[in-house]
Amino acid sequence: MARILINDGIHPSGKKKLINAGHTVDDDKIMQDELMNRLNAYDAICVRSATKVREELIKACPNLKVIGRGGVGLDNIDVKFARENGISVVNTPAASSRSVAELAIAHLMSVARFLYKSNRNMPVDGDSEFSTLKKSFAKGFEVKGKKLGIIGFGRIGQETAKLALSMGMDVMPVDPILSSAKLDIHIAGQTISVDQKTYSFEDMLQNADIITLHIPFTGNAILGEREFALMKKGTVLINASRGGTVDESAMLTALDNGTLAAAGLDVFENEPTPRKEVISHPKISLTPHIGASTAEAQENIGLELADQLIDLLKV
Repeated sequence: MARILINDGIHPSGKKKLINAGHTVDDDKIMQDELMNRLNAYDAICVRSATKVREELIKACPNLKVIGRGGVGLDNIDVKFARENGISVVNTPAASSRSVAELAIAHLMSVARFLYKSNRNMPVDGDSEFSTLKKSFAKGFEVKGKKLGIIGFGRIGQETAKLALSMGMDVMPVDPILSSAKLDIHIAGQTISVDQKTYSFEDMLQNADIITLHIPFTGNAILGEREFALMKKGTVLINASRGGTVDESAMLTALDNGTLAAAGLDVFENEPTPRKEVISHPKISLTPHIGASTAEAQENIGLELADQLIDLLKV
């Protein structure tokens, strides 16, 4: 059977499934600079975002048959070159969709009721400035009836739409391929099906109260000066997709001039060293790229990845 290197970790359920299928699984991490000399001993490698599987490494490992990515993005893998050389590349786009969508909504709620500011200021000034803080954070908003623009209407975008619709929001998805999608919303043991149409990018930018991104990074920011100029004053921005999808300099300008009332960010241009101006801005709710970091998502990722490897590595 196959020998598999799990280089960035996998949930124990996924590892167990691979072993039960008869494969040899090594999960002792090999550092990036050592992979060139050691990876050819394996039939498959599983990575997250830390390990890079580039053309040079692939060339040095003719025995490699499968590259698995636990997660959605494939930025750290030279996918085209690998596939051109007969190597299968797989990822787990469905496993973490709900977790990422919930984090996007969590940032929205944090911004709507100033939770991110309260959590910073209450420990410092809550005992002496309670009334002042109460007044400062008393101008929040309800999300019911607000228009949520969703850039990217794939699995995560659709999960975000389901959550938003269940809270009474109107959604305005944007997608280069889909003109509509059927959303099954599960509430109290019942399923409500909604046929959701998509909108033009410009229409969404001009009318959305909140905008959330659920797209891969393709080399250029999709939101920059031009796009911020089209938004309503006081728009809220949420980004739990990929760093670089938003021009951070343009975003900071929009926050400072009031185009953006606030932002919620889980991803950054310069990870793992985000710009100080971004992480210290008083209008931004922050998390350190934890969209898929829930117990449920990690188990789902491990199991989905194991299933794909078992199928691809059949003798």
